[in-house]
Amino acid sequence: MTTSQPAGTEGDVGLLSPVSASPLVAALTGDRAVLAAILAVEAGWAAVLENHDLAPAGSAAMVAHAADASRYDLADISRRAQGGGNPVIPLLADLRAQVRALDTGNPGAAGVGALLAVHTSLTSQDVLDTALMLLARNTVSALLADVKGTTAALARLAEEHADTLCVGRSLTQHSLPFTFGLRAAQWFHGLAAAARRLEALELPVQAGGAAGTLAAGTVLTSGSATNPFRLADALAAQLGLARAPAPWHTNRLAVTSLGDSLAAVVDALGKIAADVLFLSRPEVAELAEPRAPGRGVSSAMPQKQNPVLSVLVRSAALQAPGLAAQLHLAAATFNDERPDGAWHTEWPALRQLLALALGAAGHLRELADGLQVFPEGMRRNLELSGPLLLSEGVSAAVAPVLGDDGKQQLQAVVDRTLAAPAGEQGATYRRLLREAVPLDQLSAERLDELLDPTSYLGQAAEISRRILAAFPDYALTPTALTPTATDRNGDPRG
Repeated sequence: MTTSQPAGTEGDVGLLSPVSASPLVAALTGDRAVLAAILAVEAGWAAVLENHDLAPAGSAAMVAHAADASRYDLADISRRAQGGGNPVIPLLADLRAQVRALDTGNPGAAGVGALLAVHTSLTSQDVLDTALMLLARNTVSALLADVKGTTAALARLAEEHADTLCVGRSLTQHSLPFTFGLRAAQWFHGLAAAARRLEALELPVQAGGAAGTLAAGTVLTSGSATNPFRLADALAAQLGLARAPAPWHTNRLAVTSLGDSLAAVVDALGKIAADVLFLSRPEVAELAEPRAPGRGVSSAMPQKQNPVLSVLVRSAALQAPGLAAQLHLAAATFNDERPDGAWHTEWPALRQLLALALGAAGHLRELADGLQVFPEGMRRNLELSGPLLLSEGVSAAVAPVLGDDGKQQLQAVVDRTLAAPAGEQGATYRRLLREAVPLDQLSAERLDELLDPTSYLGQAAEISRRILAAFPDYALTPTALTPTATDRNGDPRG
């Protein structure tokens, strides 16, 4: 059970998944983390049994000492897992061997007693389902810390740029005057709402026994002061998971709800990344990612500065929905009281989804913290459409004074303007509008007001305020550097 591995057998370290290739993600979702979670469940169960006088005194401490993930050979356990179809079976054999080996002073007594606390009345699915919930709990905690760092940065951007004019776009075309503050607030809205849903999610313990009837647990507790349901609740408390009213071996809502919530967070991250990718194009030049040595480089073109943080986040956003769908596909095909393969497809899908979400959240946090905003570029792009951008507001204000065909007259002005060369459309629109509307019906001052983009922002400022007010916990700047406030190499962020 050595932990050393020959060169070339290190396993998946994320070479082709750079979005999640980091020490933090590996520590929380990697094979060693899964192994540690399984062992934590076994150690927690031993403690529950001892606390309820169902295992000899001292056995929990012995199992906990044996449940040190560094004692176990991941590669060997993985290979042997093929024999039983899951990693719990070979790991249990090694755990029992460790418990025996630890009792070197009296191998015939306490060691045997401690072995009675290992996995008694549980089944592999109990342990692995609970371990994955524990893995998710730890990962989600780190993920939410990064998300709250991001939302705090977005809230600051929304407030700082409440009056920064830019152009709104719909179906790729200029639509109306907008503000960058509202854009940042809408980014905040999507991410905070998804994070709140994830934060409220319950991750339940699993303890049903071989077929989900608690038969072995009933025998175990016969004649004692407890019952299998109380043992399951005690395990939930021991591990910091939610209690389950009943075993959920084939009812997979806990898994699909987790997958959906993770995918929703990644969706929100992907929306921000997609916008930044467009707005940082040289011909748009409204935003730029924070610079860092070695980031965004090209293997062939020295001048390039690629928006690689957004690229990585977008790569996660393109993968997450498929992984969530895989969890639903598995849930829909959980046949009998233990499925023949569907359960197995959950493990990699859920773990990859956790890794992608955590990796993407870290990259987006760094992006939001250092996002470069160029108001002059935003104003330049706004002015490309010139006064035409205000034609909706002009029509609403002026059409009534022109009679029944007022809208048609103003549409004709727009149509004639669009026929002019692009560089002349602003002046043409103003001239044709002035010709179409008598001065006594539309003063020069009122015309100037209608063609001022700041006059047609609607409730942009109030919308931003309402969004931030709806999620106060997500708008606050974290008071201290959290363990997840690191760059992707594991070093603290400055």
